[in-house]
Amino acid sequence: MTSEIQEKGKRAKAASYVLNIKTTSEKNEALTKIAEQLLIDQQAIITENAKDLAKGEEQGIPASTLDRIMLNSERITAMADAIHLLVKLDDPVGKVVEHIKKDNGLQIEKRSVPLGVIGMIYEARPNVTVDAATLALKTGNAVVLRGSSSAKFSNIALVTSIHCALAKTAVPTDAVQLIEDTSRETAKELFHLKDYLDVLIPRGGKALIDLVVNEATVPVLETGAGNCHIYVDEMADYIKTEKICLNAKTQRPSVCNAAESLLIHPAWFQTYGTQLLTALQQAGVTIIGDANVCQAFEAALPATEEDYGTEYLDLTISVKLVENVYEAIEHIHQYGTNHSEAIVTEDQVVADTFLHSVDAAAVYHNASTRFTDGFEFGYGAEIGISTQKLHARGPMGLPALTSTKYFIYGDGQIRV
Repeated sequence: MTSEIQEKGKRAKAASYVLNIKTTSEKNEALTKIAEQLLIDQQAIITENAKDLAKGEEQGIPASTLDRIMLNSERITAMADAIHLLVKLDDPVGKVVEHIKKDNGLQIEKRSVPLGVIGMIYEARPNVTVDAATLALKTGNAVVLRGSSSAKFSNIALVTSIHCALAKTAVPTDAVQLIEDTSRETAKELFHLKDYLDVLIPRGGKALIDLVVNEATVPVLETGAGNCHIYVDEMADYIKTEKICLNAKTQRPSVCNAAESLLIHPAWFQTYGTQLLTALQQAGVTIIGDANVCQAFEAALPATEEDYGTEYLDLTISVKLVENVYEAIEHIHQYGTNHSEAIVTEDQVVADTFLHSVDAAAVYHNASTRFTDGFEFGYGAEIGISTQKLHARGPMGLPALTSTKYFIYGDGQIRV
């Protein structure tokens, strides 16, 4: 008996060959229909999402995770808006990356082409269902989606809406497949679906990502957890620092580009540290600090070694004093996840040292880490944020979902 994974993988593979020859206008029409259908179906989607939220509350799922799962009219409208932006973006498929003309008359073109079939395994956030499906379709890829049980009803509702839209277009509905069985067995089967998947992308917490990277035989595009740091230098402007830290920590603490660790120069801390930590505390942030921080700020809880490596995903931040930019860089390389790192300083030399030395997908000078996002970078929706170095790094938009193929044009040439 064929499993759900095998059956849907097979369908997606067949659909990928059809997608491969669809025009940009046909793909854009399908995306536009999806955006329209999501708005038409939003009440049904919200109703199904409420089932996931109710189940999550019964199971004691943390508030930060429930926030990731939650869909409302505003968020569904934002999904539709992101799709409309995606329609306006250039289609990367078919671009001539390189052209070579040989002395024998051969014309060699290196062109961008779809990857084929993308597998997505992700936790909690149902918006990933729409992001992954629409980015895949724009680039001529089929997609096999495997969300978590915590958002099962939401994901089914979203894919039902997508299928309804695709049925009105030239793009096959089989191009978007959702694995409804969220058991561990189906996840493990997906890891080894080499006959049908060309790449597997995990999106979620460190445990999920490590599991996929360590066990999958399908090629993996690694997205990383976000233990993001802000280093406040001796020459940091206080007003900028407070704005950046509050935004990076509190604007949406449950996402991977939120700041989790604060590193502060002792001289700056002596003048402004209590003021900054008070502002964070008043915004609802729990401070976990080293001995110096706890001594200066009574409300701080003592930090352990584990705290410095934790992606909290809620209103908690670790705070540590470091002697200079080099100690900050060393700390980040020890505890960071190669995601997003920031420095606040008016000293350009120190800033350049930080930006060039820190090993991360995105580095910031005097700005919040919250900008590491496909939409903010002008990619429309994103498939994830890659923290690896091969093929793609940082927010992965349309170009990251293409490969290349050589097209060679001749007139009877033979090799001698």
